[in-house]
Amino acid sequence: MSQDQAITRSALVISAHAADFVWRCGGAIALHAQAGVKVTVVCLSYGERGESAKLWKQPGMTLERVKAARRAEARAAAQALGVHELIEFDMGDYPLEFSREHKVRLVQVMRDAQPDFMLSHSLYDPYNSDHMLTTQVVLECRSIAQAWGHEPGQKVLGAPQLYLFEPHQTEQMGWKPDVFLDITPVWDRKRAAIECMAGQEHLWDFYTRVAQNRANHFTRNSGGQGGGQACAYAEAFQSVFPRTVGAL
Repeated sequence: MSQDQAITRSALVISAHAADFVWRCGGAIALHAQAGVKVTVVCLSYGERGESAKLWKQPGMTLERVKAARRAEARAAAQALGVHELIEFDMGDYPLEFSREHKVRLVQVMRDAQPDFMLSHSLYDPYNSDHMLTTQVVLECRSIAQAWGHEPGQKVLGAPQLYLFEPHQTEQMGWKPDVFLDITPVWDRKRAAIECMAGQEHLWDFYTRVAQNRANHFTRNSGGQGGGQACAYAEAFQSVFPRTVGAL
């Protein structure tokens, strides 16, 4: 994409917990941000209860101290990736629970951002109900944001593609990637964001290996040894909606 084309584009990421947008689509965020796309990230919770075990193992730890640490990590990671705006819902996690007010707020975020595409979690995740609930609500709010009768007079949402980013245990989720994105040019920015997440240091190298494995799939699907595009790091996504094209 050219800079002129990208400057008017926008993207919206809806992340259940503070680190999800980093592990699963940090490369996509950095790549598009670098091209001038305005990337908004909604962080529904800080993952303070269920995804901060390292912090909770420290003597005398409190919920507010954990939240403060994870909040700082998320903000540092967002800056490293070039996020245009980080919106913090602070809903709490394990369990993540949506009120009507949360949904109305998310609809408004969608309408304000007018994203060309959105990213969120897999539709099914038996290991983390927060993740699959997030995407269920994202789909619900996407349809509400398209409704002319919801807050009449506002600009309605179009039909942005929703890309589901890779879950942690892929084989268990019924998740099948159909898009591979080369993030090699911005890998250093994603790794820097990964290293902001000190509360989950055990995942730093895991998600580095995921990116390297997906790079192999990118190269294979772009032509393999018969002329495939070289790629060192990639991210994979599953698209939800059909694509409308004028030619194949």
